[in-house]
Amino acid sequence: MSHPRISEVENFVKTNKVAVFMKGTADFPMCGFSARAVAVLKHAGVEKPASFDVLSDDDLWGALEEFTQWPTVPQIFINGKFIGGSDIITEMHERGELKELLG
Repeated sequence: MSHPRISEVENFVKTNKVAVFMKGTADFPMCGFSARAVAVLKHAGVEKPASFDVLSDDDLWGALEEFTQWPTVPQIFINGKFIGGSDIITEMHERGELKELLG
């Protein structure tokens, strides 16, 4: 049986071009990986990514983990698709793929 709050995760992802589930917010990241992901996105032209602070809602964090099968944050979605975490987004940016995807 799926987590009862997966629909909230899906809605957040679908209604925001760039959605980041992270520790803290885009304005005030609370871990180095989350801060790096936001910095990379901003460098790629995303001025203010939509962010959700998983520390503020453990139950939603559980739904997110079930939705993506990915145990760590940040988790970045672009155009409704799960991209990955800060390492993946950084590598994509270095290869020029991130800006292309955001195009």
